Amino acid sequence: RMVEDAEKNQAPAQRIADKWASWLVPVALIIAIAAWFVTGDIVRGVTVMVVFCPCALVLATPTAIMAAIGQATKQGVIIKSGAALEKMGKVDTIAFDKTRTLTYGKLAVSDIIPFRGLSEPELLTLTASAEARSEHPLSKAIVERAKADDLSLRKTESFRMSAGKGITASIDGQNYCLGNEKYLAENGIAPDAASAAALEALRSEGKASVIVADTAGVLGILALSDVLRSEAKDMIRELSSMGVQTILLTGDNAKAADYFAAQTGITEIRAELLPEDKVRSIEELRKAGGICMIGDGVNDAPVLKTADVGVAMGAITLSMCINFVAVTLSVLGVLTPTTGALVHNAGFCFVVLLAALFYDRKYKG
Repeated sequence: RMVEDAEKNQAPAQRIADKWASWLVPVALIIAIAAWFVTGDIVRGVTVMVVFCPCALVLATPTAIMAAIGQATKQGVIIKSGAALEKMGKVDTIAFDKTRTLTYGKLAVSDIIPFRGLSEPELLTLTASAEARSEHPLSKAIVERAKADDLSLRKTESFRMSAGKGITASIDGQNYCLGNEKYLAENGIAPDAASAAALEALRSEGKASVIVADTAGVLGILALSDVLRSEAKDMIRELSSMGVQTILLTGDNAKAADYFAAQTGITEIRAELLPEDKVRSIEELRKAGGICMIGDGVNDAPVLKTADVGVAMGAITLSMCINFVAVTLSVLGVLTPTTGALVHNAGFCFVVLLAALFYDRKYKG
């Protein structure tokens, strides 16, 4: 249904073509009458009418859009509208989120580092119990690991989440704080030397960390790792060769962001961003030119809405050149109604065949 709606939704270039077509018909009639009166040959006037009909102009854009949308759909890409397709051609900067964009988004617990006499199963049970109500990908991965290890979760008496930062939960009358260093600092908790060293080591490996603490201090750290998409590095290299600037916008800490950016070749990084920070970054980038944001579509919904995307239809021009040359030749008497009809239909067929080439083109990957 979305593909059908996209094909019906006219792009700005298509609306412009339709507007021009409405003016070209009376212009063609005036030129035809003028050619008849000046030359005294009605055949020349008829020939002008035959060749000037703007069929190719009107058909060029919608056929190209339909072909492009159909081809994209075959590749697994749903384009919302012809207008969105047109804007993509004006984009000179692409911003990427990390999780489920540059990476597969299949997070898994890689390290369980307990402190203060806790065992690994005890720390995992506590963390999974506190995170059980959260919808965040990190939380889900932790809960899945606990279930895989056949651990019984404890009942959470209260739960509060701060988007992009962490959670607080109460279990068996004890309050716990789970999240990043910034969130723990807001709750009056600072990592000790041992936990700070562990966090530094995990960051250097590009891993996301969840710090678990109670009112007395840090109880342990759970690290989660993601896998970079195999095609990410080649994609960034190809975009760079096209003159497109690439930027990484992520909520991860700076060292983890640096790690993944180095793996892909992205040189500009903005890390430790909350959803509202990403929106502000996109608004800032839009001032410099067209910006496309690529994210997971759920956590990045606001920033995806803020960015702009599209393509400039450049094939219309050639069809109109053919028409104007044909009109000139008709007025001069070089073309007859028969040969004029052949030239006119050649232009019409040309734009349709050009669009057909887009539809069945083979792409890498």
